[in-house]
Amino acid sequence: MSALGSDFTDYTVFIYDANGNHLINTIVTSHDRAAQQLQVSMMPEELKINDDCRLLILSSPIPCEYKGKVKKIGGSQFIAMFLGQEKESRGSARYPVSTPALIDTLIVNEQPYPLQTPIKVILLNISTNGVRFRAPYYSFQDGDIFQMHLVISNSQRKLTAIVVNHIDNEPTSSDYGCRFLEIA
Repeated sequence: MSALGSDFTDYTVFIYDANGNHLINTIVTSHDRAAQQLQVSMMPEELKINDDCRLLILSSPIPCEYKGKVKKIGGSQFIAMFLGQEKESRGSARYPVSTPALIDTLIVNEQPYPLQTPIKVILLNISTNGVRFRAPYYSFQDGDIFQMHLVISNSQRKLTAIVVNHIDNEPTSSDYGCRFLEIA
């Protein structure tokens, strides 16, 4: 089944305006696949009826990025968004976030090794196929695989990712670009 045919109810959605400015993280409350519409629990005041927006939905096994249009549903407090074309992951845009997360397990030779003290990181941006984070006082190598826990809009997600590049900022901090392997 394609991601477009999936049921996104209860998934976390990042909402951006048409210019890519992050507005809010919220939860999908209902998904009408036949009408290709979502309802979400909160909508930012900045988005008005008929505004274009972008949706980044954290779903399993991979996130999906869509273009949407805000619509009104009767007198309901919810807003529906039309799901446009699913964006191909190769050209995925990165969206800025500033969210703490914990890396609690390292994967070595396909075996999980839970950490006694989880590594605290800050997510810098997210896309449909990966994440960039800053890790103060800890160093990863390209090819390292880990499991990360994050909470977005009161919804916890567990990500498995692989480090694909890194940038050393200073002696105590580096930024790491990672590709998603799995989302639970």
